[in-house]
Amino acid sequence: MSVIENALQKLRRSGDASSGRDGTAPLPIGGHASRSVPPVDLATFNARRIAVDHARLRGQGYLPESARERLFADCYRQIKRPLIQRATAPEADADQRLIMISSALPGEGKTFTSINLALSIAREHDVCVLLVDADLAKSQVSRTFGVHCEPGLLDALCNEAVDAESLVLRTDVPGLEIMSSGTGTSTATSAERTAELMASSRMVQIATRLGLRNPRRLVLFDSPPVLVSSEARALAQVPGQVLLVTRSGQTPQRALLDAIAAIDKTKLHGLVLNDAHLPSGSGYYYGYGYARYDGETQMNGPPEESAPRT
Repeated sequence: MSVIENALQKLRRSGDASSGRDGTAPLPIGGHASRSVPPVDLATFNARRIAVDHARLRGQGYLPESARERLFADCYRQIKRPLIQRATAPEADADQRLIMISSALPGEGKTFTSINLALSIAREHDVCVLLVDADLAKSQVSRTFGVHCEPGLLDALCNEAVDAESLVLRTDVPGLEIMSSGTGTSTATSAERTAELMASSRMVQIATRLGLRNPRRLVLFDSPPVLVSSEARALAQVPGQVLLVTRSGQTPQRALLDAIAAIDKTKLHGLVLNDAHLPSGSGYYYGYGYARYDGETQMNGPPEESAPRT
């Protein structure tokens, strides 16, 4: 039985899943004392809508120039399609709608991939997407969208009285929601405890709630790199799908193999090859290609050439 199935049973026993209430009463989960966090004015917080500044994203290098947006969109369609199909299949378990995006090492483009994948999924008619900044140390997603001072995942982890759904930020992009990494109690205390928080039943409860609250929602977790963060290895136990980003000409083969070995093979469903120099017309753009992971420790994508740095 998966951790998500266990959490679902707890939710059903508590009556929360069946009632569908939107209140902030905590579910009883033992062993984790609540932490004192600044109170959140939820009435004001939920009424807000975050504006996504596409010009700022483009200026920071997270979006292509407008003349090449169509080619770029085609690339991410290849990446998102199998993820969506698995998540929405009639026989799919609930955790298939929870997707973790990570890499072996820092600097491989996993946050870039998380943001663009979320924007691409938001264009779908049948599903919407919640992008969760689960990289509590770097908070790059939160900083990129200008929400790094907003309460978010860490606040929900530290305080069981906080309903994680109440911290979801709506945006002016139809189909896109964001949850920041959060503010927590203090930077020092949070940094010391994040691995334990990610490995806790509270994290499973939060992920389950976010996935159950909206049946159309896919939840993307922008994770820390697998080989430099115990938080990533703890988080990898929660979602049903994991996507690994690797950088051509930069990621050591041994590091990629070690990252693959650290993840449950039943969860690893794709490798994104970043920064490869590929011929035009190959179906890849900006060096981004998608390869399904079939259980073999190799890439299925096109061969690497001298990789330009973008």
